[in-house]
Amino acid sequence: MNEEKQQRARQYTYTVVIPVFNSEAVIGETLRQTAAFFEAQDWNYEIIAVNDGSSDHSEAVLHQSAQENPHIIAISLIRNFGQHNALFCGLQHSSGDYVITIDDDLQNPPGEIIHLVDKALESDYDLVIGQFRRKAHAWYRRSGSQVIAWVNRHVFDQPPDLVLTNFRLIRRDVVERINNYRTTFPYISGMVLMFSSHYANVMVDHHPRTVGASQYNWFRITNLVLRILFNYSAFPLQLVSLGGIGISLIAFLLGMFFLFKSIFLGVSVPGWTTIVVLISLFTGINIAITSVLGQYVVRLMQQSGSTQSYYVKQIFRQNHE
Repeated sequence: MNEEKQQRARQYTYTVVIPVFNSEAVIGETLRQTAAFFEAQDWNYEIIAVNDGSSDHSEAVLHQSAQENPHIIAISLIRNFGQHNALFCGLQHSSGDYVITIDDDLQNPPGEIIHLVDKALESDYDLVIGQFRRKAHAWYRRSGSQVIAWVNRHVFDQPPDLVLTNFRLIRRDVVERINNYRTTFPYISGMVLMFSSHYANVMVDHHPRTVGASQYNWFRITNLVLRILFNYSAFPLQLVSLGGIGISLIAFLLGMFFLFKSIFLGVSVPGWTTIVVLISLFTGINIAITSVLGQYVVRLMQQSGSTQSYYVKQIFRQNHE
C-alpha cells in the first residue's frame, strides 16, 4: 500500500468481527496478531469476538484479552447458534466504517487485511473478498464449498468470476442494509451479495490449521445448504412442483392407456399389483410435497414469531462488564 492510500486508510475506522467456537488454544493469539496489525498501521479499530456457545475455556480467554486491550469487545451468546448467527451479532454491534470478518483459527492471517483495505480504496468497492491463493482446507470442506458455491450462483446470482470466502471487508452502508434485514436465519455470504453493488476479489494467503480441527463437517454443510434453499429461495418448492406436474402427466397418460384398453380390448381381471404400485407412488409424491411445504410453513412461523436470530448472555470490555 502506497503512502497516499495509507493516508486515506487512516481516515476510516475498522471493526474486525471474529466468530469464536471452541478455540481456546488459538483465539488469544488471533486477537493479539489482529490488534498488532492495526497498531502497526496506526489505524483506528475495534475487534468484536463473539463466543458462540463454546464448551471449552474460550470465553475466559476472550475476557482476559478484552481486559488487556480496550479495543477488544467480547460478546458471549447464551448457546451455540452457528457461525452466521454469530457473525450477524458482530455486525449488529459493529461501528467501523469498514467491517472485516475473519475466522478464529489464524487460517486467515491478520496481516492479509491490508490487501482487503488496499483493494477497497482502489475503486471505492463496497465489498472485497479474499480469494485464497491456495486453500488449506480438508478435501470434504473443499467439496462442500463447491456445492455451496453452486447454490449461491443459482440463488443469489453470484457472478461466476467472484469467489466467496469468510475473509472479507464490508463497507458501512452494506453492513447497515444487512442489519436492517429481518431474519432468524442469517446467511452472511448471501446477504453481502444481496446488499452490495460494487465488489471484487483480492488474492490473499490461507494458512493450514496449526491447532485443533475444523468444526465443519458434512452435517453442518448440508444444514447450511438447506438454510440457503429454504430461506432464500423457492427452489425446493419449484422442484417438487415440477415433479408433481411430471408425475401427474404420466398418471394421465397411464389412465388414458387403460381407458382405451378397456374400450377396445375389454376389461381384464383387475391388476392388484398395478393398484398397489400407483397408490404407493402417489402417496410418496404427496408426502414429499407436503414435507417441503411444511418446511416453508415452519420457517415462516419462526420468522414471524421471533425477531432475534441469537441472544446475548454478556458483553465484556475493559473496565466494563
